[in-house]
Amino acid sequence: MTMAAGEPVGAELGQRQPPCSVDFGRPLVCVLGLPFDAIDLEQAVQRIRAAAFAGQRCFVSTSNLNFAMTARVDAAFRGAVLRSDLNLADGMPLVWTARLLGLPLTQRVSGADVFEALRAHGGPPITVFLFGGPPGVAERARGAINRGGSGMRCVGFDDAGFGTVESMSGDDRIDRINRSGAQFVIASLGAGKGQAWLERNAGRLTAPVLSHLGAVLNFAAGSVRRAPRWMIASGLEWLWRVKEEPSLWRRYWHDGACALGLLMTSVMPEAIAAWRARGRDTQAAAPARLEVSHLPRRHVLRLSGDWRSDGGVEALRLALTKSAAEWGASLQVDLAGVTGLGNASIALLLVARGWFDAHGGLDVTGASPVLTASLRRGLVADALLGGAR
Repeated sequence: MTMAAGEPVGAELGQRQPPCSVDFGRPLVCVLGLPFDAIDLEQAVQRIRAAAFAGQRCFVSTSNLNFAMTARVDAAFRGAVLRSDLNLADGMPLVWTARLLGLPLTQRVSGADVFEALRAHGGPPITVFLFGGPPGVAERARGAINRGGSGMRCVGFDDAGFGTVESMSGDDRIDRINRSGAQFVIASLGAGKGQAWLERNAGRLTAPVLSHLGAVLNFAAGSVRRAPRWMIASGLEWLWRVKEEPSLWRRYWHDGACALGLLMTSVMPEAIAAWRARGRDTQAAAPARLEVSHLPRRHVLRLSGDWRSDGGVEALRLALTKSAAEWGASLQVDLAGVTGLGNASIALLLVARGWFDAHGGLDVTGASPVLTASLRRGLVADALLGGAR
């Protein structure tokens, strides 16, 4: 099957997307090598509450600059982010980068803001279990949450301590969380350990919504004060965090230095390339085309032409959705005929990388040296052409 940009694809792939456990219909953009959901705070809260009350799994990542930097050097961590059902941009540097690239990621959606919006919601309360944090913090956070009433009720907590992911994953501990009946498990173990713990135990936890929300427990318990609203809005919350927790300065220094280097070597060249592309003759470019082959337990997507516009994105969404619906099937994406990949297509392929690496395998083949160089400049070559783990 071959489809050009703008061609109807319903007759070939079905008018309705077949059911699967990964949503390729999400509005996604790729920033600093990670796919982000281009939604605002209200939409994020709606998604989380809908999943919680429908009993639908929603693994939420609130990725900041540290997530993006860690994902560049830690394949397992990157894979966990790519497999998120919702990845929110929890950092103004990500929003500023998106604006520079002309991407529709217009608002920071922090884990702390999501938490407070859920607490303030006027609907039936979402039930949460707090996992992690320094000794005593989760218990104090539970008291504060339940005294506040309204949109959230804490049904249990576990300080967890400072063990390994494995030692924190015993049957008794997981059973205790499940017996609480929580709809939302909030972990606070440090980003790397928290993501790893949630991924390891996602199949054993009955709560539909899972997320690592960092300092949220400290904020709720009152052990750490959050920055004034004006500092948050202006992107200066990190300064306040360093004042409250001086040990954070090393992380912010490291991440800031790395981000500055990427600004010069990747972001600015990408922004210049995008600016130049706006003036190119789109009629001269070969249209984006997609050929789909369904083999026993294996699907092959052959892309060709220029995918830098959004013309072929809907066809790609449908093809990936149908491939993911066959549980355990592997996928090959052949880029041999592709002259360029746009941001939306890259974001979709990153999500596909995360999903298929865990459910059958993904091979991305045929990228030309020019395309590979472009993907490397966009900070996605390792993930797309290598793997997310």
